[in-house]
Amino acid sequence: MALLHSAAVHRDDLAKLLNAVAAGGATPDEALAKLSDLHFEDTGDYARVDVHRSLRLGLPEVIYGEGKSPKQLVGISGTLLGRGQRVLITRVHPDGAQAMLEAYPQAQWHRVARCVTAEAPEAAARTETGHVLITTAGTSDIPVAEEARVCAEQFGNKVTALHDVGVSGIHRILGERDRLREARVVIVVAGMEGALASVVGGLVPRPIIAVPTSVGYGASFGGVAALLAMLNSCAAGVTVVNIDNGFGAAYAATRINRMEDLG
Repeated sequence: MALLHSAAVHRDDLAKLLNAVAAGGATPDEALAKLSDLHFEDTGDYARVDVHRSLRLGLPEVIYGEGKSPKQLVGISGTLLGRGQRVLITRVHPDGAQAMLEAYPQAQWHRVARCVTAEAPEAAARTETGHVLITTAGTSDIPVAEEARVCAEQFGNKVTALHDVGVSGIHRILGERDRLREARVVIVVAGMEGALASVVGGLVPRPIIAVPTSVGYGASFGGVAALLAMLNSCAAGVTVVNIDNGFGAAYAATRINRMEDLG
């Protein structure tokens, strides 16, 4: 019913659509398709919040915090919360996180992940859609893995983590094959030369989403070496997201987990 609470919705068009369904002139599926294209909500001079993304894609808009002021973060979040949607902000600086905590008592700051989350009181309870296992090559990769974990949990996945199982001690990952097989999707987070994704991709028949990190010395070129290694993996079917993009990996894993729900 949140659609009825905003002036951003064209009420006349919505009324015509509902009347058409009631009169048998349109099916519920046709109405849902039209509702999926309804408009954004303008916050003024800095954002147009896509409040209907959850209807189209099953997940609300996620706020990228880098470059946004604390005031902008609070304002965009208020728009989403006012629609009964969850708030997830990635790449949040401490001043932005503090502003969110002051503005919304229910907000949580996930410091290592650099994320802030908040829920509207009327938000529906999350249901877990599948098991995502996040593995890291080294302890230095954990901040990116934590971004993936927080995002994947917010998106309704069951998430577990397996840290510091890189190829410099390959027996560590070889001894975890059962845990790897239990997951529906495996996210592999690795810097340096990024070899862990190929190893995991050759061990288990699960979708593998590789996240190169910017961890490493000079010739790693801020994660480019790991990115290229993962793109050139000899383990077939490894999918690669951008450098340090734990959010992107979590989003992709969620889409895989929800395939059964789409029929």
